[in-house]
Amino acid sequence: MEITEVRIKLMDDPGDRLKAFCSITFDNCFVVRDLKIIEGANGPFVAMPSRKLTAHCPKCRTKNHLRAQYCNQCGKRLDPPPAPKDADGRLKLYADIAHPINSACREMIQKKVLAAFEEEKARSKLPGYVPSYSDFDEAEYEDYIPPSRPSAAEAPAPPAPPAPPTQVPEKPHGPHTPPAKQPQGQHGSSQQDGFGAGVFQ
Repeated sequence: MEITEVRIKLMDDPGDRLKAFCSITFDNCFVVRDLKIIEGANGPFVAMPSRKLTAHCPKCRTKNHLRAQYCNQCGKRLDPPPAPKDADGRLKLYADIAHPINSACREMIQKKVLAAFEEEKARSKLPGYVPSYSDFDEAEYEDYIPPSRPSAAEAPAPPAPPAPPTQVPEKPHGPHTPPAKQPQGQHGSSQQDGFGAGVFQ
């Protein structure tokens, strides 16, 4: 098994102990991401990808980090359990997700990664430098632009409901017969000459 590719992402703060993130590819077919290059007492070394160790809350059984004082779910105060220790007696708060199981493999990974780290530092001084490795989210969504949503003030008003149709009076059926002649009133005028005259003509 050989490391066929190493990608490096340098950190912005050169004074930080964490110098870079990287990914390694084995035999052009298997990738391990999120290895770290850390400045140690004897020079930089490669740390394997890891996760925080957790313990269950005694009340709601939610997982919390070993050093958490309160449960993230129910808020109960936690009594931190005795944390495991590594071979050097140091408190162990993280567990490796992927790691070599013998020293020969570890040395091979460290040699390849640190050589690529030095090359990346030299490349970073060139104009137009772009890191060879980016975080998963950045790689997937660096060109993604979310659709804009109008605010309540900018949102278009809903269309008004259509006006009810005007009802046209139905015409009488059968032959048309003129209305009967009405008798004249006291003042010699027809009853239809006043208000509403001509409605039935």
